[in-house]
Amino acid sequence: MGILNVTPDSFFDGGNYFSDDAIVRRIHNIIEEGADIIDLGGCSTRPDITPATADEEWSRVEKGLKILRSIPEVGKLKISVDTFRAEIARKAVEYYGADIINDVSAGQLDKDMFRTVAELHKPYILTHSVYRPQDNNANVVATVSTSANVVDNVIKSLSEYVLELRKLGVADIIIDPGFGFGKTKEDNFQLMKCLKDFDIFEMPILVGISRKSMIYKTLGGGPEESLNGTTVLNTYALLNGANILRVHDVRAAYEARALVQAINA
Repeated sequence: MGILNVTPDSFFDGGNYFSDDAIVRRIHNIIEEGADIIDLGGCSTRPDITPATADEEWSRVEKGLKILRSIPEVGKLKISVDTFRAEIARKAVEYYGADIINDVSAGQLDKDMFRTVAELHKPYILTHSVYRPQDNNANVVATVSTSANVVDNVIKSLSEYVLELRKLGVADIIIDPGFGFGKTKEDNFQLMKCLKDFDIFEMPILVGISRKSMIYKTLGGGPEESLNGTTVLNTYALLNGANILRVHDVRAAYEARALVQAINA
C-alpha cells in the first residue's frame, strides 16, 4: 500500500504532493515501484496539529481522486481513502468508486462511520488508537501508562469493535494494530514482537510503521533517515503474519516482500 498524502502537514512528506503535477508524479512513482493499493489521505493525523476541517479534507481528497481516476494505469490498483469521517468515506465511494476505507480512529471520531461502512459494502481497515489527533504528548503517555499489557489491551479493544461491525453486517475487515497511535516506543515494539497474536482474528493484518518515531527514536536521526529501519521492521512483520504494508517507499517494501516470498516458497 503506497501512501499518497495530499496534505501540507503530514509528519514525513507533508506538502510534497500538494500540487496537481506533484500528485501525478507520486501516483506514477507508486505504480512503477510495484504497489497493489494507493492510500489517499487529505487530513494529517499526527498528534501535534489540529485536523483539517471536513470541507478542507474533502477538497483535498476529491482533487486526489479526480487525478487518480484520470490515470489509466490506476485501474490495476485498489484505491484506499484514509479518513476518520463517515461523510468523506461515503463521497469517496459513491462519487469516485474508492475500494477501501482506512479509518485510523476505529470509528471513534465519527459515530456514523461503522453504519456508513456497512451501507457501502467496502473493506474497512480497523485501526487501534488510544488518542485523538489534537492530543498533546503528555496526554498520550498518560493514556498508555494505564495499560498493563498493551497487546491484550489492543486485541480486546479491536475485538469489541469487530463485534459492533459484524452486528451491522460488515463482512470485510482488515486489522491494523495501530503502531504509533497513542503508544510508547516500548508498546510499539511489544506489538511488533507479538504480531502473530493478531492471527486470532482470522483477518488480514495491516502494518503501518513507515518512517515512524519508534524507528528513529531507537536508531537516531529523524523520519528522513528511517528507510532502512522501516525495511527491517517490514520484513519482520511479513515473516510474522502481516498481509499489507502501508509505506512511503514502495520499492523497498516490494523487494522485502519478494525476498520473504522466496524464503517461503
